[in-house]
Amino acid sequence: MSGPTTCNTDCLERPLSQLLRALGASVGTHPWPFLLLPLVLSAGLSTGFVFLHSRQKHDMEGQFTPLGGPAKGERCFVQTHFPTCDAEHFSAQRLSTLGTFAALLAVVIGDNATLLTRAAFAELLALNEAVQRFHTTGRTFAQLCAHSHGTCSSPNPLLSALQGNPVRIEALLPNLTWPLAFQGRVFLAPFVGGVKLDPRGTKWERPLLAAKALRLLYFLQEDDASQREASELWLKSFLEHIPHVLGSLNLKSIQVAYFTSLSRQEEFEKHIKEVVPLFSITYFLTIFFSIISCARQDCVRTRVWVAAFGVFSSGLSVFSSFGLLLLCGVPFVITVAGAPFLILGVGVDDMFILVSCWQQTKVKDSVKDRMADTYAEAAVSVTITTLTDVLAFYIGIATSFQSVRSFCIYTGTAFIFCYLYNLTFLGAILALNGRREESNRHWLTFMKVETEPQDSRGLVYNRCCIGGSFDEATGTETEHPMKGFFRKHYGPFLMHTWIKVLAMVLYLLYLSSSIYGCIQVKEGIDLRNLASDNSYVIQYYDWEEKYFEVYGPRVMVVVTQSIEYWNSSVRADLENCMESLENSSYVDKELSESWFRIYESVTFDMALDIDDKNAFIGNLPLLFNITPESQWDINFSSTEISSSRFYIQTFNVTTAVDESNLLSELRGLAKNCKIPVIVYHPAFIYFDQYVAIIHNAIQNVLVAAAAMLVISLLLIPNPLCSLWVTFAIASVIVGVTGFMTYWDVNLDSISMINLIICTGFSVDFSAHISYAFVSSKEPKMNDKAVDALYRLGYPIMQGAVSTILGVVALSVAASYIFRTFFKIIFLVILFGAVHGLIFIPVFLTFFGCCVGWQKDSAFVAEKSFVKLSPVNVVNPQLPALQENPF
Repeated sequence: MSGPTTCNTDCLERPLSQLLRALGASVGTHPWPFLLLPLVLSAGLSTGFVFLHSRQKHDMEGQFTPLGGPAKGERCFVQTHFPTCDAEHFSAQRLSTLGTFAALLAVVIGDNATLLTRAAFAELLALNEAVQRFHTTGRTFAQLCAHSHGTCSSPNPLLSALQGNPVRIEALLPNLTWPLAFQGRVFLAPFVGGVKLDPRGTKWERPLLAAKALRLLYFLQEDDASQREASELWLKSFLEHIPHVLGSLNLKSIQVAYFTSLSRQEEFEKHIKEVVPLFSITYFLTIFFSIISCARQDCVRTRVWVAAFGVFSSGLSVFSSFGLLLLCGVPFVITVAGAPFLILGVGVDDMFILVSCWQQTKVKDSVKDRMADTYAEAAVSVTITTLTDVLAFYIGIATSFQSVRSFCIYTGTAFIFCYLYNLTFLGAILALNGRREESNRHWLTFMKVETEPQDSRGLVYNRCCIGGSFDEATGTETEHPMKGFFRKHYGPFLMHTWIKVLAMVLYLLYLSSSIYGCIQVKEGIDLRNLASDNSYVIQYYDWEEKYFEVYGPRVMVVVTQSIEYWNSSVRADLENCMESLENSSYVDKELSESWFRIYESVTFDMALDIDDKNAFIGNLPLLFNITPESQWDINFSSTEISSSRFYIQTFNVTTAVDESNLLSELRGLAKNCKIPVIVYHPAFIYFDQYVAIIHNAIQNVLVAAAAMLVISLLLIPNPLCSLWVTFAIASVIVGVTGFMTYWDVNLDSISMINLIICTGFSVDFSAHISYAFVSSKEPKMNDKAVDALYRLGYPIMQGAVSTILGVVALSVAASYIFRTFFKIIFLVILFGAVHGLIFIPVFLTFFGCCVGWQKDSAFVAEKSFVKLSPVNVVNPQLPALQENPF
């Protein structure tokens, strides 16, 4: 078939092939130095693990929120201009952080029961007394608690109103309203949930008939460093003893969940301990699969030892790379704990490549020549493998999430070591094994065996102790039976017209489902997912979501610059700004708190003129007499008010989408104000991920995809192949992102790691198949597809299985982080394999007019397909292209 002249990439491939051929010859001649040096290097670098504990970074905010997020700068401003004093005038809504606290969430037992009863409150009061008796290192709760008005801040306004007498709840109940209670001075919504209201009354003060849940909050001091340390010790004592306290109280009317400001962090830190046992399972599965894949019935040609040491080589790369980075001070975060699973699954594929290329060499050649030929063919492919993998991961370092950065640098560096050790350590094992084969020795006993069956011996002896046969016609080892399956059965079956139509329909269903899933995908990490499934905090989260979902964060509106509050036009602009924020669909305007409005009302009633600067500032003490807390909202001197703040109450913020929309809407409204204002709440630190996650994910995927495309253009001299590589990347990424929705996986920093992986892996399968198709010399399109499947169908299956086995143990992990890791890798490999084995072969048969290759092209593919293919996971049998000359 004639066509345009094909571009050749010998300028890149030829010198690399020659260099690696020389390396292979050296390894074949002197294997022991190449075996021992990696062991010594790995042992030396592994000393870095002594720093593992000090390098571990479990700060959830630092790992799972974007670096340089706007809310972090806003928090810094609030802390600078509105310092807190929790030893004297504590106020929860004025905290710049979430605070240091213990929380109890009590839920009444019984579907139709109410918690507002004498019996329930008797147990609540007993529980409250038990909590306040906790102490640590001689420090009691009374000594550590956050103070307000000279006493410990109340854990719940209803408990304060009872004054220690549960009977008072019956007298108090007829006068209780919700969400505002006690003449509108107490916002009850954060403390009482699952309410049943009387339809009478105003919208913001409706009579409270029943309630299912009540929250107790015990805030401790954190401003002073010594007090903060003591408070944290108290919280640890609380977590240690509260289960026993709840059991000893013998509660009949209520059930209780507990939580502290330390809980998320402590539960998060347990993940690494939980995943260690799973790695042993993965190691066993990988070794088992590798041995099965490399084993042969021939007792000489079987490569059990190469398979076992191939897995060991991947383990060495983990120790060396992690040890090196720990020595260099690179932070070790929880996400990195999933990297060894991936490295183990993918790393053994390079071993499959070396073994497969060795099988295609001439059996009668010397070990030196066989190693040189093996490296000349396989090592180029392994080099390209490493290039695509490392490039994809190192591109991920550019993200603004530290959890993603650490994972990418650890994993990318591990793949470099995996490459080096496979060419040295594993190559030396292969050479030593080759010497055993050369002398026709048994794989287990290392005794010389006969090559022909012995009639005088039994069947068992001839099966187990006779070996060393090969194909006399080609001089190479016999073909694997799975390749015959793809040529004789699967390929022809797929090429039936009705099967092609079915494949097209299946792809359209896949694509439409994926696109719909992409539209529905949720953004951001739910903090509850950072705890294990069996953690005590899950019950707290569940009840909080069920009973306290109506009202959300109470947000600060901070005027960041000195403005002329005494100027009537400035006051009008300020009021317009507040009204615009209050008109947000997520804000309840009746629950706002503004010192400025109160001040205007007071001065109006007293007929005071506040249009004068001195009068405005001089009369502020009148405001503080009425609302003493207001003085902590105004940063002023005798000459100016440098900053001040107000509060708005959000509601109906129940999902991650609501949180994202709330943040974007409030910031947009604040930006449009004529007055310089910012909106802030400590939760916004985590809400910032919604703003950054989409941008980071798209940026990393596009850059990585562009890099993969450039590599494919450089190393595959055919535009059609590059087109299908691009198509495969887009299709697999869309599929993985879409099906995340159906598998309850959010688009967060954890799944973004895997999307980066997806970009590198999605190249593999389709690049192999499409290149094999266009390089085939078969005259018909269907025959080209069958030929491509014959050459690469089994390697695709082998690579897919080995990678999935590497991460399958994570599917039973109790942690969302590791289950997500498994889910995404599984989707990537599954969809990649389906594209390579079903969709791409079928699609290519419809584009035969685009295949205009001349004979030289087929020769290039026949000679150097392994060298030119930018792939990494699925190529253990690539040199098979040479074993069946056209």
